[in-house]
Amino acid sequence: MSGHGSYRQDIFPPISKYHDSGRFGRMFGKLPTFATDTPKIRKALLDIGKAGGIMDAGALLSEIDKDPVTLITDLNLSQFNQNNPTQTAGMTFLGQFLDHDMTLDITSSLERQADPEMIANFRTPSFGLDSVYGSGPDGSPFLYDQITGQGIKFLIEELAPGGRPDLPRNSQLLPLTGDPRNDENVILSQLQVAFLKFHNAVVDYVKAELGLTAPGDIFKEAQRIVRWHYQWIIVHEFLPKTCGQTVVDDVLGNGRKFYKWKNEPFIPVEFSVAAYRFGHSQVRPSYRANFTGNPGGTPFFAMIFKETHSDPTDPDDLTGGFRAERRFIDWPTFFDFADGNVRPNKKIDTVLSQALFKLPSQIVPNPDAQSNPNSLAQRNLLRHLTFSIPSGQRVAKAMNLPALSQGDLAMLKPWGLDDHTPLWFYVLREAAVQESGERLGAVGARIVTEVFIGLLQGDRGSYLSQDPEWEPFLPTINAASTGEDFKIVDLLRFAGVA
Repeated sequence: MSGHGSYRQDIFPPISKYHDSGRFGRMFGKLPTFATDTPKIRKALLDIGKAGGIMDAGALLSEIDKDPVTLITDLNLSQFNQNNPTQTAGMTFLGQFLDHDMTLDITSSLERQADPEMIANFRTPSFGLDSVYGSGPDGSPFLYDQITGQGIKFLIEELAPGGRPDLPRNSQLLPLTGDPRNDENVILSQLQVAFLKFHNAVVDYVKAELGLTAPGDIFKEAQRIVRWHYQWIIVHEFLPKTCGQTVVDDVLGNGRKFYKWKNEPFIPVEFSVAAYRFGHSQVRPSYRANFTGNPGGTPFFAMIFKETHSDPTDPDDLTGGFRAERRFIDWPTFFDFADGNVRPNKKIDTVLSQALFKLPSQIVPNPDAQSNPNSLAQRNLLRHLTFSIPSGQRVAKAMNLPALSQGDLAMLKPWGLDDHTPLWFYVLREAAVQESGERLGAVGARIVTEVFIGLLQGDRGSYLSQDPEWEPFLPTINAASTGEDFKIVDLLRFAGVA
């Protein structure tokens, strides 16, 4: 992509000693925050992100009382949750899975300002599947099957009578997993199961095809194969669909201009607090979870979240943390297996599905309208004050990219934020204006791509570091044997869940 300019030391400060894998940090360290943290600006952000506000599709559509099937099939109700013709519904949740593989912040608060360089990232910032493998068979033995899997296959529980897989859980249904956040919703927990089964299938492949016999050797090689195929999907499917092939090619071919570090990769707050939260805009109010889960073998349609549950053991939404026979995913709805069942993603824009403005108590315990709101939009906006995030306009200028006009952001004029816009809102609006909501715009795409590629290049165990010319070799749907077009559908099929 043209017009990015060169790396400027006057804009970007020397890398702090804290910029390493154990901390968050900044890409644009000298840029001031978008606004001073005052009661007036906090009220403005709460107004913008409130239920019934300018970002709430539910208020715009009066969809609160609509059933989950109608929200999918009624085009009049879908005008503010527009279909994305270039992405399928599952890309939202793959993106959430990737986020949990990179970052985990359990210490910062929405109420107080924080220096990101002093906030610990409790996840190794790489795409090594820490959220799946935990600390490995020795450090996290409870994740592994010690009876039939030699301690190197993951423990998975099959649900009778249909035999559908679920995460292993304790007596209180808490998941035994490398990251409990991957049980936030049924789609994400089933994606976690898919990765567990993918590893187990690769273990069998290593035994059969490579002839390894020592459990430690088998596990190590299977883990490498799993990680590298997963990383390939990130570089060759997720990033092109999310950011555009042109940006991906430019970063791979010409290098990173803005995301740099001294010793080890870190997670920039401009990425984690703002740019990478674009996926929240892609969440639909409801989904078809499966084709046969409801009584009589009928499809299970449900809202992604409901504030209150109809059944304490099997709620009528897709909240995670429950176990019941119908709570499974049929993946052809979420990814394209060329059978006509796939559903599209929602476009990226400044309108969020109404379910995200009243998050359930499993996600936001003890909500408070001012300090701990259960509106996801309000939480995202308040974090811009917590971490002193610069405005989208200043970031665009620092990147030598054309900024959105005040006219493009006229919906923020009542709060005086149309010329110094919170970066998250700016990235969402930029995608809608520049790319019709089908992918990220210039600023958002560059930040996301540079961080993703940078994390892979900074990981000594990734395929980009060890063997940049490597290509996948496991079977693909669109090839007779193997091929470089290995995608998420191929991973799901090899795992035996599709």
